[in-house]
Amino acid sequence: MNKEEIKKILPHRDDMLLIDEAERVGDTAKGRYLVRGDEFFLRGHFPGAPVVPGVMLCEMLAQSACVLLADGMGEGKIPMFTGMNNVRFKNPVRPGDTFETECRIVKAKPPFYFAEGSGYVGGKLCVRAEFSFAITG
Repeated sequence: MNKEEIKKILPHRDDMLLIDEAERVGDTAKGRYLVRGDEFFLRGHFPGAPVVPGVMLCEMLAQSACVLLADGMGEGKIPMFTGMNNVRFKNPVRPGDTFETECRIVKAKPPFYFAEGSGYVGGKLCVRAEFSFAITG
């Protein structure tokens, strides 16, 4: 999916749509985001040595996981975080990096979904997390 196709399943726009492309490969969602360097969250984190904040990496994981629920998403539906567990940050993500995600749904009790995901730059693990969300609307 390209960005326009992603917009059909996610309500995020402008600065908060944090995946450039995504695809479903079996039971796994894979996403990709090029950190350009002009993102709002890099302006103060950290001046002179920008690093993508961990919370933004977690948001990128969650957005890519929603690709697995494309059939249940759409107009009027909003995925809302309900929890995060066992989050570990291993390596920084910086401007110029292509951040790649791999996520899968491990349990579903609609409207609640439980997922796990990992994010990489150049094959090197940057973040790993378990998270849950609810589809509202």
